[in-house]
Amino acid sequence: MVEEEIIKSLALKTESKIVLLVADGIGDLPSYQGQTALEAASIPNLNKLAAQAVCGLTDPVSRGITPGSGPAHLSLFGYDPFKYQIGRGVLEALGLGIELTPNDLASRANFATLNEEGIITDRRAGRVSTETNAKLCKIMQDKIKEVEGVKVLITPGKEHRFVVIFRGEGLAEGLSDADPQAAGKPLKFTEPLQPVAQKSAKIINEFIRRATEVLRDYYPANTVLLRGFAKQPKLPTMKELFKLTPAAIATYPMYKGLAKLVGMEILKTGESIEEEFNTLRDNYEKYDFFYIHIKKTDSYGEDGNFAEKVKAIEEVDKLIPRVIDLKPDVLVVTGDHSTPALLKGHSWHPNPFMLLSKYIRVDEVKKFNEKECIKGGLGRFAAVEALPLMLACALKLQKYGA
Repeated sequence: MVEEEIIKSLALKTESKIVLLVADGIGDLPSYQGQTALEAASIPNLNKLAAQAVCGLTDPVSRGITPGSGPAHLSLFGYDPFKYQIGRGVLEALGLGIELTPNDLASRANFATLNEEGIITDRRAGRVSTETNAKLCKIMQDKIKEVEGVKVLITPGKEHRFVVIFRGEGLAEGLSDADPQAAGKPLKFTEPLQPVAQKSAKIINEFIRRATEVLRDYYPANTVLLRGFAKQPKLPTMKELFKLTPAAIATYPMYKGLAKLVGMEILKTGESIEEEFNTLRDNYEKYDFFYIHIKKTDSYGEDGNFAEKVKAIEEVDKLIPRVIDLKPDVLVVTGDHSTPALLKGHSWHPNPFMLLSKYIRVDEVKKFNEKECIKGGLGRFAAVEALPLMLACALKLQKYGA
């Protein structure tokens, strides 16, 4: 990738506009009649765009490496995902509007289902409603205000997700996830990965024990899983690096948090995909870079629901003309990572990518899917190279060298 100081020296402030549409987890594996979700979907608008674009496949962090949502998005925003490693807890906290202090250790949390044998049977507690989430978080907060002198702050998110902030002196990162990562395994506690984190591990594990006791009678949400323990890092903003005035349109806290961390303005939007596109239209004159995040494609992939993932893709396709009508100077449609329904989780497979601009060499790709995009003019490339491409095609980069 291009070094930060070099890209910073080349960046220009212009009036041109870039739209980055990220259909989370859109990449897939053939799981229905030999087709991926994109191949099975009816997507005339996306296919029409692909025929006018330059296409390729992106590796989110590196070949063979399955990325989390954080590093996958950082790559698309132009940041080295190996240099900037951000815990999920910080992203979720920022996305919920929590102001973190230097004494805060943040963690992303799930309600989960624990059977009588101490085995996790559902890591998402059946995706309990957001309303139930808020109720259970209040119950826990009333019962667990601190652990061994460390304050505990519990904030509900969407569905089964919430955030726990541990606030006190001497807390440190360097902890394993207190999450077995799969159903059918025992409830898991965190472990310190370095000596300085021993105090944090002890407090977190005591919180998990107490939370499980408090939630005992609230099946299926009768325990908690915590992961992504982190303190807030400092990143250069997209304005500082790329001279952009960026905005984010997302419905889930984690993605809002990531966007906020790199200096994007978080635009208020509704819950539906259509409302997200309306938010783009209503704010189009105010910013020069827009990140639009679509969550449904990822959620259905994680659930192993191929048919609903197809429907989510088709819903995006029907709304694509609303973006085209705005005539952005650069439009990119891609995913942050692949979430094959066959695997029910993130995977290492590359993502379909297409870029539209008047300053491209249109390739021979006629459809927007994995098999076609690998034939495109961009070939297979690292996702961290996408942002410089967008800047170049928006005429936002000056010449390098004499």
